[in-house]
Amino acid sequence: MFYKFLAIPASFLIATAAFSAGNLAVTKYAEVNAPAAAVWAKVKDFNALNGWHPAVAKDEIVEGENNQVGAVRLLTLGDGGTIREKLLAWDDAGMNLTYNILEGVLPVSDYESTIKVEAISDTSTKVTWTGSFNHGNGADDQAAMDAISGVYQGGLDNLQKIMDGQQ
Repeated sequence: MFYKFLAIPASFLIATAAFSAGNLAVTKYAEVNAPAAAVWAKVKDFNALNGWHPAVAKDEIVEGENNQVGAVRLLTLGDGGTIREKLLAWDDAGMNLTYNILEGVLPVSDYESTIKVEAISDTSTKVTWTGSFNHGNGADDQAAMDAISGVYQGGLDNLQKIMDGQQ
């Protein structure tokens, strides 16, 4: 599956995993050398994950309106798998969005995730991607945590490369 190819370590990422009330959680951080507004402009479009996440080949809104709570996107992965996600919160001023997975190929259930962008300085930004979930699709806890860690790391790693290229 695609997530196994995304588990490449990157020195600027820190991962934590914890058990909380029977749920699994993964948080990844990245420091991006670009202004927060520029980073948010790249990640805020719910219909454009394929513009910065290397595993996503296609992203399309299939219900609702882009960047409006309730919108549902269908992600098509490079290997042909799909994931349907629903936008639960979108805060342009606060530079964060929250979504959940309705169905898909990842080995998780009860998945909810938030991406938050915060200025460190005028030219440096902290991006936090966090999620809580249970294992699913026949996987155990460790497989689910490894998959989500790989997804987050792959996305943040590529976002760092893209934003560095715009400097």
